[in-house]
Amino acid sequence: MNAEEFKKIISMAISREVESYTFYRGVSDKIKDPNLKKLFNELAGDETKHREFLQNLLSKDIKTIHIDSSKDFKVGDSLKTPALSPDMKPLDGLVVAIKKELEAMQMYTQLANANTDAEQKRLFQNLANMERGHKSRLEDIYTNMAFPEVW
Repeated sequence: MNAEEFKKIISMAISREVESYTFYRGVSDKIKDPNLKKLFNELAGDETKHREFLQNLLSKDIKTIHIDSSKDFKVGDSLKTPALSPDMKPLDGLVVAIKKELEAMQMYTQLANANTDAEQKRLFQNLANMERGHKSRLEDIYTNMAFPEVW
């Protein structure tokens, strides 16, 4: 993979993180529930960190990039996505966030699977792993909120 291809891939990933940030901030601005507002503000902050991480990658050689994968328990995969509303419950907000991370993870996985260049494939797999980690974190929060009786 040449430097121009690498920059194009990372720039696309940065755009996705900015899109997610905008989504989370927009939802946070519209909802009334203080806990859900706090959660979406935190998610927006996470997306800012992800964008900064990706921007830092632009100055690195792709061969030095290694991101551990997280186990995907698929907790949120079969959940129905609730409609966005100002009165959204915190649990519904988590489902929306899980679905957003799932979509990003699937997009990067498909790009990795469709790619024949080994370095580009690895980069997309690493990006998918990063999104899987975000999804896993959100699913942990969801499980603790949806099923508090197990604790």
